[in-house]
Amino acid sequence: MDERKAEKIIQAGLDKKADFVELFVEETRGASVAYNNRKVETASAGTDYGIGIRMIYGTEVFYANTSNDDEEHLLQLIEALSKTKSDTKASIQAGKVIQLQEKVFPSLHTVTLDPRKIGQEKKLSILKLADETARAMSPKIAQVSARAFDSVSNILIFNSEGLMVKDFRVLSRFSMSVTAQDGVELISAGESPGAQRGFEFFESLDVTSYAKTATERALLMLSAGYVTGKKMPVVMGNGFGGVIFHEACGHPLETEAIRKKASPFCDKLGQQIAHSAVTAIDEGAIPNSWGSINVDDEGYPVEKTVLIENGILKNYLSDRVGAMETGVRRTGSARRESYHYAPVSRMRNTYIDKGKDKFEEMIRSIDDGLYAKKMGGGSVNPATGEFNFAVEEGYLIKNGKITVPVRGATLIGKGHEILPKISMVGDDLEITAGMCGASSGSVPVTVGQPSIKVDEILVGGR
Repeated sequence: MDERKAEKIIQAGLDKKADFVELFVEETRGASVAYNNRKVETASAGTDYGIGIRMIYGTEVFYANTSNDDEEHLLQLIEALSKTKSDTKASIQAGKVIQLQEKVFPSLHTVTLDPRKIGQEKKLSILKLADETARAMSPKIAQVSARAFDSVSNILIFNSEGLMVKDFRVLSRFSMSVTAQDGVELISAGESPGAQRGFEFFESLDVTSYAKTATERALLMLSAGYVTGKKMPVVMGNGFGGVIFHEACGHPLETEAIRKKASPFCDKLGQQIAHSAVTAIDEGAIPNSWGSINVDDEGYPVEKTVLIENGILKNYLSDRVGAMETGVRRTGSARRESYHYAPVSRMRNTYIDKGKDKFEEMIRSIDDGLYAKKMGGGSVNPATGEFNFAVEEGYLIKNGKITVPVRGATLIGKGHEILPKISMVGDDLEITAGMCGASSGSVPVTVGQPSIKVDEILVGGR
């Protein structure tokens, strides 16, 4: 879309007394190959193009999207959106004449091989290698599935403050799942690395190592006994262990929850909400990281946002509307899956920061507990922080030592109640790729943490 057309559309929105008007223009080419049971399950590639129009009156948001960029059609959408606001008052932008000026945000991410120029066959060879590696490790491997995905997006953002932003985004991800079987018993394990990189991500990927790691975990848990449920101290492993903080604490710290009074952290800024060992961060600008962004989906600069510092709540994650409604500053956290969605405050790279404790010290401090080396899936109620997450790989801790592997463990609790019980934080920080779903769709994020010790948590089992 050229600037003159964008100016005309935005001007029409202001003439309808909107306080703020925004156009989000996106063209995304995505491609993926899925390999399941030694067969190509799906292979697809396509381009999605469209425009999202957002009009804000006070803090009320009205949104429409379309794949038709005809000027008359866009003006009709402006007219339709304005009619949904029945009690329109004079706009704070009344009489303003829009003149767009480009603001440049340099890319944080080095991309050397444009995936659009690489055929699907090269990705398929990687998936076949993963499959062959896993199956060669044991006759108990019943199923292997693997997928390679990439996307390239060109983004334009225009708004009634005169902003014009261009952004270029490239994502690549590999994922695999291995299922081991012994009689009627089935256990699955998986790995899913991703990055803001081009095809060079796949070329540098140690597929054999990921396949072996997932397969060894599935086989180990297949032979493990079941854990007995009770309250106990738990050491949570680094990396994907951070999914619990992301779900049970991160979402309630977004202004999307705060402004609705649907968070246990409402009105807690400046207060002690966690053990003094805990510092938690949401960072938007880690180069090439899967959850990073060059600029947020409102065209606002990204930053490193300290959420919790030494146990004290310092910041919420905010977008334009969330900041206005809660009175906090904007943090460059407005995100959306695509032009189909209006942006809201979302996490980026979210992690508990590294501490000074050693993993071995955590284990030695426990007489009877659980080592949750790798977390699996789960569920959470963001309004209350209640969570229930499966442990994909776990071990009993007895008399300060890691002993036998156990399966069937789940960690159950409330995020705001667990934070004060994190008494030790390791120095082995690791972040891992994931996807996060919320009201503005599914967006790439990373979760992470060092190894941490929770003094007491309810462990579900048999």
